[in-house]
Amino acid sequence: MSEGLPLAVVDIDGVVADVRHRLPLLSGRVKDWDAFFHAAVLDPPHPAGIDLVLRLAQDHDVVFLTGRPSRMRRDTQRWLDRWGLGGHPLVMRPDGERRPAARMKVRLLDGLARGRMVGVVVDDDRAVLKAMREAGYPTLHADWEDRSSGDQAALFEAQEDDGRT
Repeated sequence: MSEGLPLAVVDIDGVVADVRHRLPLLSGRVKDWDAFFHAAVLDPPHPAGIDLVLRLAQDHDVVFLTGRPSRMRRDTQRWLDRWGLGGHPLVMRPDGERRPAARMKVRLLDGLARGRMVGVVVDDDRAVLKAMREAGYPTLHADWEDRSSGDQAALFEAQEDDGRT
């Protein structure tokens, strides 16, 4: 990373990776977290998200900041490499971290941004975007993943209530 370029902080799930095929695993009363995370290797890419990252990389230092647990680092890095997004730092939720995604991501970004300008934070989670704006970071809502209301509720609960992704 170059100290002179602004940071572009990009989420993975729902931004560059299409997670809709995994959401039914979280919609029941009992959530199958192991299957949900195991299936991430099968996520198709979001062309809009991929294109955005490639454009941002021209004049920003791209950093992926995801709510995925650290134990998924190898699979996540392979997925990013497969879709032409490798070579950027990957910051993940520490294993065992259960804070809501919004709080966890702002805390991690505060550490990353020390002495650096943040050009944009790209996320699909409205709660994360709100927390980032309140912390003073510019945001871009990744709204290209159309989800049913039930799937949207399941993912929000996973991110903000369960502190899982």
